[in-house]
Amino acid sequence: MISAERRKKILELVEKRSSISVAEMCELLDVSEMTIRRDLSMLSNQGLLQRVHGGAVSRRGRSYEPPYLMRSSINVIDKRAIGEIASSLVMDGDSLALDNGSTVLELAKTLVGKRNLTVLTASLAVANILADAPGIRLILSGGILRPEEGSLIGHIAERTFQEFRIDKAFIGIGGISLENGLTEYNLEDTLVKRNLINNAEQIIVLTDSSKLGKTRFSFVAPLSVVDVLITDGRASEEVLQGYRIQGIEVLTTVPTDTTLSEVEEQ
Repeated sequence: MISAERRKKILELVEKRSSISVAEMCELLDVSEMTIRRDLSMLSNQGLLQRVHGGAVSRRGRSYEPPYLMRSSINVIDKRAIGEIASSLVMDGDSLALDNGSTVLELAKTLVGKRNLTVLTASLAVANILADAPGIRLILSGGILRPEEGSLIGHIAERTFQEFRIDKAFIGIGGISLENGLTEYNLEDTLVKRNLINNAEQIIVLTDSSKLGKTRFSFVAPLSVVDVLITDGRASEEVLQGYRIQGIEVLTTVPTDTTLSEVEEQ
C-alpha cells in the first residue's frame, strides 16, 4: 500500500471511530509503528487529525460534515445489512419518504422489485436508483441542489414534504444521543428533515453504530419522534438498552468484526 492510500485509510479509521491507537493502526494496516507515527505527524501538521499519546483523535468540530464520498466508503458492509433490515419493514402499497445519506441509499437499492410504492425523496442518488423501477411512483422534492451531497434543500424542498402524509420515513442522521436526540451537521438539511419527520406516521432511523452517542451542530428532533432505530451489531447492549428505555424499537444486524479486509473493501 502506497503512503497516500495508507494515510487515506488512517483518516477513514479516525473518522469512523473518533479515536484509535497506534497499535490498532499497525495491526489493521500491517505496517510498523514508526511508519504510523510518521503518517500521523504529517496528517496532524495538515490539520486533518489530532495526535494524542498512543494514537490519534478526530479534530473535526460538530458542524464539520465529512465529504459524502468519504462517508459512503465507511462501514459499507454494515450499511448494506441495515438497508436489508429496513427493507423488510416496507410493505407493498406503502408511501415512503427516503432521506439523503449513504445508509438510506442502501435501503433504496433493495426497493427495486417491490410493488405499488410511492417514494418521496430529496436525494438525487436515491432518485437515480429508483427512476426506472417498475411499481414505484417516484416524487422528487425539488429545491436547491447541494452538489457535493446530491441532496435538495431550501424552501421548495421543505414545502414539498409539508404537502404529503407519508406512511414511513427512513431517516439518515449525523448523530443520535440520549441527551440531545437527533442532530445534523448543517441547518439546511435539518430543516428538510424536520418537515419530513413531521408528516410521517412512522419514523425509522437508519444509522451505523459510529453515530450512536454523537451530537452534531444542528438539532433535528427529540428522541420521542423515533419509532424504530436500525443499527449494526457493533453497538453494545448497554447502549442499545438506553434507546429501548425511551420506547424505541431497536433492530440490529448480525455482529461483524473490523478486519483489514473490511477496511480495504471500504
